[in-house]
Amino acid sequence: MSNTRVSVIEADLSRSDHQSATIDLLDGYSMDPMADAAPLSDIARRELIAGLRAHPTTLVFLAYRGPEPVGLAICFRGFSTFAARPLVNIHDFFVVPAHRGTGISQMLFAAIEQRARELGCCKLTLEVLENNHRARRVYAAAGFAPPQYAPGNGGSLFLAKLL
Repeated sequence: MSNTRVSVIEADLSRSDHQSATIDLLDGYSMDPMADAAPLSDIARRELIAGLRAHPTTLVFLAYRGPEPVGLAICFRGFSTFAARPLVNIHDFFVVPAHRGTGISQMLFAAIEQRARELGCCKLTLEVLENNHRARRVYAAAGFAPPQYAPGNGGSLFLAKLL
């Protein structure tokens, strides 16, 4: 592993290099066994950047080791009604396997948290597969845990209905 400096930036999706890095890293994430275990579809590759750019709450963070893109976080601003403040949901989070365990995820989380604080957010949220034990350890180390909003009510579960 190179000792080349790692940097994390908020992507500018009008830049072709940031567009390419976003698509390539998301494709890598899509191929991961804890994701779809398959490459992004042609439709996703073709429409992703335009869709992200059109969505008014998109935040994308890229991690680079030197010139090489090695990490990605695609986030969306949301709103907490009980706190009456915005939040940031980390929708996609990926570090290239060869670069895992080198602190890149912590750097991505720090950048996301800093931006969320600048936006006045009350929390960061994310979802993780129940059996993705490695990611769960990374997220726990970054301070993520199932939220418990009222004593005795148990932790929050993420549910979905596919359309």
